[in-house]
Amino acid sequence: MKFGFFRSAAAAALATGLIGLAAPASAQSDIDVAFNAGIVTDYVFRGFSQTAEDPAIQGGVDLTSGSFYAGAWASNVDFGDDTDAEFDIYGGYRTEASGFALDFGVIGYLYAGTPDEVDYNYVEFKAATSRAVGPATIGAAVYYSPDFFGVDEAATYAEINGSFSPADKWTVSGAIGQQWLDVTDDYATWNAGVAYALTDNLALDVRYHDTDVKGVDGAYDRVVAGVKLVF
Repeated sequence: MKFGFFRSAAAAALATGLIGLAAPASAQSDIDVAFNAGIVTDYVFRGFSQTAEDPAIQGGVDLTSGSFYAGAWASNVDFGDDTDAEFDIYGGYRTEASGFALDFGVIGYLYAGTPDEVDYNYVEFKAATSRAVGPATIGAAVYYSPDFFGVDEAATYAEINGSFSPADKWTVSGAIGQQWLDVTDDYATWNAGVAYALTDNLALDVRYHDTDVKGVDGAYDRVVAGVKLVF
């Protein structure tokens, strides 16, 4: 789950860390549609396992029309109660300014099977930017929720990330982030990994995750492997 009550999480692409692949569904439509499906050895969100360190099956759909995008994504989760699935719905606007890619969006996190006495569902607003520098891309993102997962209310997450392609089909990437919470303790998290494009639509990712949280199950350092198919 995330931190605070250990919440589950997901921002689809951020959760798996796999390289982005795209496949337009129809050249005759103004809306491009791409589906994705994947398996990971552990669903880690901002440093915390969302599946009690067990594997997860995940999948989603993305729709793009010009600068606008929307999508949905789902994964199994395990918070130690009856909650068994996470569903994310998101949308936003992408543009460019002075060589920087800009992304403004909103993400809704919904959970199935949640006990009546807890509140896991929440919404985050996102602002992100990135810029290509030769074979590398450097970026930053900020997420804000006025009513976060579990016991926390206002929450902010900020991240600096980067990726580099040392050779054809290979991508090295990583991120460092800080989660600020109003009830639960703030914490830092980071990850680094390598992705390899097995085909134009299939990628393998192996990633190391860690946090500065001590004595909490699901927050320790771990290596996660995953495969993602886009079609």
